[in-house]
Amino acid sequence: MKEIELKLQGKIKRLTNKTFKFDERVRDGWFSAVYFLKTREIVREFRPDNIVTMQFFQKEHAVLCGTDEVIALVKTFADDPDSLEIYSLKDGDKISPFETVLTITGPYQNFGYLEGIIDGILARRTSVATNVYNVVKAAALSGVQKPIIFMGDRDDHFMMQAGDGYAAFIGGSTAQATHAMNEWWGKEGMGTMPHALIQLFDGDVVAAAKAYHAKYPDDDLIVLVDYNNDCITDALRVAREFGDKLKGVRVDTSRTMIDQYFIRHPEVLGTFDPRGVNPPLIFALREALDREGFNHVKIVVSGGFNEQRIIEFEKQGVPVDMYGVGSSLLKVHIGFTGDNVLLNGKHQAKAGRRYRPNPRLEKVDLSEI
Repeated sequence: MKEIELKLQGKIKRLTNKTFKFDERVRDGWFSAVYFLKTREIVREFRPDNIVTMQFFQKEHAVLCGTDEVIALVKTFADDPDSLEIYSLKDGDKISPFETVLTITGPYQNFGYLEGIIDGILARRTSVATNVYNVVKAAALSGVQKPIIFMGDRDDHFMMQAGDGYAAFIGGSTAQATHAMNEWWGKEGMGTMPHALIQLFDGDVVAAAKAYHAKYPDDDLIVLVDYNNDCITDALRVAREFGDKLKGVRVDTSRTMIDQYFIRHPEVLGTFDPRGVNPPLIFALREALDREGFNHVKIVVSGGFNEQRIIEFEKQGVPVDMYGVGSSLLKVHIGFTGDNVLLNGKHQAKAGRRYRPNPRLEKVDLSEI
């Protein structure tokens, strides 16, 4: 059983290194800025008895993520972690600018070298969770929550997928493209066919769909229909072939292309940008499917979607049933700062920084991690 299931059942409070599987080189300082390592050695020799409080915050309205990972990191790699006192918010908490999300109190030399790693974990996880949260929120503007498929596998280094998938889950996405994205929280990735499959059948969408359905008959059949840049024609072809077996079609038209529908119907042009996946194309696709009785076929769109573009589609009532979103969800735009703000219980911090108590913080029992 995955730890996330135990957490959701209330059997454990936080995920541990059994989930995160940290690189052991963290212990050697391999991922820490050298000045933190040097400071640790200086403090060990000249100021070993001081107790500091390190405080972490950021400057946006956001969805916090990464606290379980940070606490597991400290538990795994701090010297004498039982000597530390940790207070923290939880993954999924909504946070405000400058709100304290985490404090660690103890001998600096026992944990200080982890500061930069902690900042980085919180920054990436919170950025992804917040991006996904905002996109999921945008996809509900019509009054119906449209699912978001997290398709960020091609937009960053593959080793990021497990953590990004968890952050996306915290943000509200439960459909993700790879098994790795589901590793920390889910079961398996989901998806149907890429353009490559259609290419291997000489551009014959129906033939590719037949092969897919023969090989994976238990999958929901969702067919990619923009390969020939004529999505309505190909959507109708597969709908006529498969009938009720066809669950959906996906439109992924490049932003540099104009679908053949507009070439055949130039009279509709002139008031909008006809490139890529655009509202008039999706309205026309829905109308064409419904006209032939294929009302059950869902429409999935992908290709350059972000929060603002989804908002535009939803405000216009575009008949989209699911959005596939990739690169925009991986933008790291939230930075965290760790500051030493108390020295032996008294204020001591760089100018402009001060201890900011937060009554929402909960004390962490490391014996449970």
